Amino acid sequence: MTIAVCTLFEKDYHHGVAALVNSLLRGGFVGRVYAGYRGPPPPWAGRAVPMVIEGWPGASLLAVETRCEIAFLPMRTPAHFTNIKPDFMLQLFAQPSLGIDKLFYLDPDICMTETWQFMTDWISCGVALCEDINSPVEQHHPRREGWRRHFGAHGISFEFPTAAYVNGGCVGVSRAELCFLENWQRLSQHMAGIIGGLGASLLEGGDHIQHLGFGRCFDRSDQDVLNAAIGMTRGVNYSILPQTAMAFCPGATVLPHAIGPAKPWRRRYLRDTLRGRPPGAPDKAFWSSADGPLSSVSAAQIRRQRASIRLASAIGRWYQRR
Repeated sequence: MTIAVCTLFEKDYHHGVAALVNSLLRGGFVGRVYAGYRGPPPPWAGRAVPMVIEGWPGASLLAVETRCEIAFLPMRTPAHFTNIKPDFMLQLFAQPSLGIDKLFYLDPDICMTETWQFMTDWISCGVALCEDINSPVEQHHPRREGWRRHFGAHGISFEFPTAAYVNGGCVGVSRAELCFLENWQRLSQHMAGIIGGLGASLLEGGDHIQHLGFGRCFDRSDQDVLNAAIGMTRGVNYSILPQTAMAFCPGATVLPHAIGPAKPWRRRYLRDTLRGRPPGAPDKAFWSSADGPLSSVSAAQIRRQRASIRLASAIGRWYQRR
């Protein structure tokens, strides 16, 4: 059984990809990471060699360790990456030469703090998802009603098995659950006609969203149709970890997620702490994973940032912005 990981990145998010892979390796990962990217390849990927994968001219392969390699796949789509996650995953599953049985999509601002054995156990339980910071969203919340009204015009109905609202940063699917990805993709295409195309997003780098839908039901675009797909897809199990998994509330983390524009590699921790935003679990996880087989920043910068986090954390324990 082959379990792979994939991600999508551009610009300075290559820092997150390096830390993500380091964290996977520390957790015992063995296999291949498929990294779709736009723009130049990462500066730390200079040893990558050309590889052939149908549909991705210019692909290259970087051996990280004997037990791990990264396939860099150039993406030539104008769509915002957040809106094409199901397309990317389906395209990988469709390549018989890759032999993928199960696939995790992980955002490039996530690091793994659990073991890889936990991840393989988790994905065997059903579609692997993590509860979002905005969860729960009750059955007749305007957001869910908006999905019913917009997609109902296309003959699509929903039966939501849970009030949990999941985050789009982690999706784990087996080949037997491809119908879930197909439904997510179908809903994304319908949504594109409402919000102004798959390039539209409120996230960084997105085009202007022309219409947010009834009850602002598409202001999180890919995440909204991901959640709608849960109500559309019957016959599969959903294994949803609580908000602690992505460090959205205190507790044991699995995949701390640095949501928002203040990514760990961009932050100035002492300044941010004095402004009321001390370091969190995603920051600590990133800088803990910044060194390893892959290094996107210098050793000196890692030492400075780790020291800054320790000091900022100490300050944050007694200082609160008034």
